[in-house]
Amino acid sequence: MVKRAIEKAKALVAAMEYIRLFRGKIVVVKLGGSVLDDLNLRKKLLTDVVFMATVGIQPVLVHGGGKAITKAMNESGLEPQWVNGRRYTDERAMAIVEHVLVHDMNASICETIKHLGCDAMGMHSLSSCVLFAEPLRYTDSQGRKIDLGLVGEVKTVNSTLLKTLCASGTIPVIAPVAIDRAGGKLNVNADSAAGKVAAAIEAEKFVSVSDTNGILKDINDTDSGIESATEAEIKQMIESGVINEGMLPKVEACLLALDGGVKKAHIIDGRIQHSLLLEIYTEEGVGTQIVK
Repeated sequence: MVKRAIEKAKALVAAMEYIRLFRGKIVVVKLGGSVLDDLNLRKKLLTDVVFMATVGIQPVLVHGGGKAITKAMNESGLEPQWVNGRRYTDERAMAIVEHVLVHDMNASICETIKHLGCDAMGMHSLSSCVLFAEPLRYTDSQGRKIDLGLVGEVKTVNSTLLKTLCASGTIPVIAPVAIDRAGGKLNVNADSAAGKVAAAIEAEKFVSVSDTNGILKDINDTDSGIESATEAEIKQMIESGVINEGMLPKVEACLLALDGGVKKAHIIDGRIQHSLLLEIYTEEGVGTQIVK
């Protein structure tokens, strides 16, 4: 029993340097993938976020909810339509998107954080929205414009409000529903929104937490993980096809953050116990670190 207590004390002392280093700094955490659907796993991750806040880090959360939206659409008889990897969103689909992201996902995350002992505020289209976007339009190879409906691209972020909340000890929890110039609502990609939030508020770190253990050199070899890479190396891997499909939005969000001045970006597996704390408070870390 004493031996176990000593080991715990050693771990705390080892973390002290990192606690001191990141005290008062903003860290943006993007939550996505199956870690959102597993309520037990989600609570464990949010416990780590509350620990960060307790020892002086100022966390900002951005969450997705794609799987829950697809499930809700199927239950309502709507078949999701995809265009270039983006969900086509009409008025009926937008109502489902907003309900799932705001009433189900965002409210639940805020409630859990408060239950764990920290204050949290939901930032979304039915409250204090901090994401402002313009409709996203694609142009195909023949020059034709492709309409995605009520899908947007984040152009500006209310960084002042987010920094004020962080300084007051409140954890902002951002749902990826934005407002356009006319006051309408737009469905925005959670990954890119998180990257732009990190850049706008000059975060110290950006961490994408999902159900994938960082970037793999070989997608078929789980032991081929890349611990650290530069922005140039990442772009080369995108061009060569090593990074594609589901990993691409996460990597692009990291690049958005780095281009905006964030020092380091990380992609980690939220299914690993305390992966978020290991990435921030230990030398080894987990997943993949991307630097400028």
